[in-house]
Amino acid sequence: MMPMLSAITPPPVPALPPMLDLLGIAVFALTGALVAARLRQTFVTVAFFALVTGVGGGSVRDLLIGAPVFWIQDPLVAPVCFAVALIAWFTPVRWWEGKLLEWADALGLATYAVFGTIKALAWGVPTVAAIMMGVITGCVGGIVRDVLAGQPSILMRPELYVTAAALSAALAGLGIALGLSAQLTWAIAVFAGFTMRGAAIHWSIALPGHAGAPED
Repeated sequence: MMPMLSAITPPPVPALPPMLDLLGIAVFALTGALVAARLRQTFVTVAFFALVTGVGGGSVRDLLIGAPVFWIQDPLVAPVCFAVALIAWFTPVRWWEGKLLEWADALGLATYAVFGTIKALAWGVPTVAAIMMGVITGCVGGIVRDVLAGQPSILMRPELYVTAAALSAALAGLGIALGLSAQLTWAIAVFAGFTMRGAAIHWSIALPGHAGAPED
């Protein structure tokens, strides 16, 4: 009797160029490694933060939609995260302070929110749930990083971060639903999310908090 093939055959997904994909993962990983470095943690912790932040969102997405976890299938992702941890370990933290890393993270956030949405749609996930998968792809790694570090997570801060990911993901889902080309959908959705996050970085734009219960 022939062995059974996998019950799940991965559908074609519009892929990021491999080098761009690894660069985006490296940027996310670096933000995680630097959090641990600022807390003066051991190299093991720095490396763990790099990996969790770099692949956390995509891992949760793949588990939820029933896809093979992407970085287990790719022999380069874990070594890239480890290399980033080494860089963070052996370089002064002050080298990475400033806006450049934030802008790179903003571009990665928008890009992976779109990619996560499109991948979920390719796996048959309904549009609204696929948009949520896009937000998870862009944000969960950072949320886990912040929770582990004992600091307010990006989910609990008023800055336009999760909102920017949601904008990119929603536009990606809408573009696919309207039958726009993949290239046009990518361009519009990534640009919109990156612009929103960039505006938040430049002008310190934040969402208003709840006013609370009215006083008696």
